[in-house]
Amino acid sequence: MNTQQLMDSALALAGLSKMPEDCGITVEGDNIKRVLMGVDMDTSELLLAKELGYDCVVTHHPRNTGTDMLEVLNDHILKLEALGVPRNKSQKLLDPRRDELSYNMHVSNSRRSESAAKLLNMPFMSIHTPADMIGEAYVQQFLDSKFSGKPETTVQDVVDALEEICEYKNSFRKPVVRVGKKDSYAGKIYVLMSGLTGPGADILKEYFEAGVGTLVMMHIPEKDVEHVKKQNIGNVIIAGHMSSDSLGLNRIAQKWAEDGVETTLMSGIVAQ
Repeated sequence: MNTQQLMDSALALAGLSKMPEDCGITVEGDNIKRVLMGVDMDTSELLLAKELGYDCVVTHHPRNTGTDMLEVLNDHILKLEALGVPRNKSQKLLDPRRDELSYNMHVSNSRRSESAAKLLNMPFMSIHTPADMIGEAYVQQFLDSKFSGKPETTVQDVVDALEEICEYKNSFRKPVVRVGKKDSYAGKIYVLMSGLTGPGADILKEYFEAGVGTLVMMHIPEKDVEHVKKQNIGNVIIAGHMSSDSLGLNRIAQKWAEDGVETTLMSGIVAQ
């Protein structure tokens, strides 16, 4: 396979017809039989891959952080619209978070990994949103099947269920409750793991006001936790960052294996 075929395979698994802005093929490659993949892959991992004879390096978190990546934040607008929130409202509420990320990206060393990959002539690509969407859909389907028609479900019940999933069971960092109590009713459970990153407390409030009782997320900053607690509407369970990323990456690696590409997992990926 070549790098484009690897990318197309991941996109298809996520149900996407085009590549999101937080994905990319930095260095193209052909005849790929061995891939080294991790959550965060940089110059050191590129050198390791070269030394060990791999044909391609795949990172989950994007290394070339151009501001066009912020377009992926608009996924939150579409998610909220499906819950009944008008686009114009969520767009305005998302702007402060977009500005915050823009400032951070503007000062980043956005070509560091790219330059190393080119000097090493090592095929290099990033797969972010597809993996997040695969993991998000898997967890949502799992929780829906477990708790559908059970209004007595508590936040602790959801945490216990998450720990039945291999990536969470095998992780050093287990799911935790950040907003709410263990015996709080969960209400409508909504898994929010795609959309580039956390959208900020104002957008989280929109999910709750649209009928969500409990958000299951990968991570959340402390400042957002404090704001959501003051809103006193819903619950937030943090399933775990590396483990949640691993859900999609493991399934992408499995698909590639079916197509004859051996993938070695490292750098934060939690084994099934």
